[in-house]
Amino acid sequence: MTFELTWHGHSTWAVTVDDTELLIDPFFDNPKTDTSPEELDPDYLLLTHGHADHIGDVDRYEGATVVATPELAGYLEDNFGHENAVGGMGMNLGGTVECGDAWVTMVRADHSNGIETGYGTSAGMPAGFVISDKKPTQEADADATTFYHAGDTSLHSEMKDVIAPFLEPDAAAVPAGDHFTMGPAQAAVAVDWVDADVAFPMHYDTFPPIEIDTDEFVREVKATGSDAEAVVLDGDERYTLAE
Repeated sequence: MTFELTWHGHSTWAVTVDDTELLIDPFFDNPKTDTSPEELDPDYLLLTHGHADHIGDVDRYEGATVVATPELAGYLEDNFGHENAVGGMGMNLGGTVECGDAWVTMVRADHSNGIETGYGTSAGMPAGFVISDKKPTQEADADATTFYHAGDTSLHSEMKDVIAPFLEPDAAAVPAGDHFTMGPAQAAVAVDWVDADVAFPMHYDTFPPIEIDTDEFVREVKATGSDAEAVVLDGDERYTLAE
């Protein structure tokens, strides 16, 4: 089983699970990536919420199957022609869908979710995703490989009470840029709560308000007492979880 992660800056991640390519929150207008959107050809397009810095390049991937809330999936269909949303109307928090060789569970994120700058236009609830090469069950599976993308979020107790015990992420990508999401200190607590072995900061340095010293994230992860390895990736750098 191949399970690879590539960070393309901000909250944009390409995830490969065996022969299945997933792309999360495509936004390539950020200073961490040299990748052109056309270089990627995902099978599935996972969208955490409707802010422009998370759906900025969705129009490049009309052939991909959209995984998003019904509200956001409907918006994409109306405005960009996407008609391939999983289930025809998207999915919602707590649901798990089979995406090729991967299983995708939509989980809670605490954030706002207006589409573009229209604060009255809601894309439903914001979300995070847990991607696994095995269907999640209540029985622990040591052979499963699992990646948690927290989306844009603050710290919330479901990380400890739901995501950690039932979805068991091996690796977690958490927003650490502060201002609009968690900063390094709360992001580190999130890493500890989900009990991940590997932790990546994301959603930082894209705009002046979210510029941070990533060494602070590394220090804060250590300060929690977590055993997680804090890994700060370069833009477009690949990390192999399993092969």
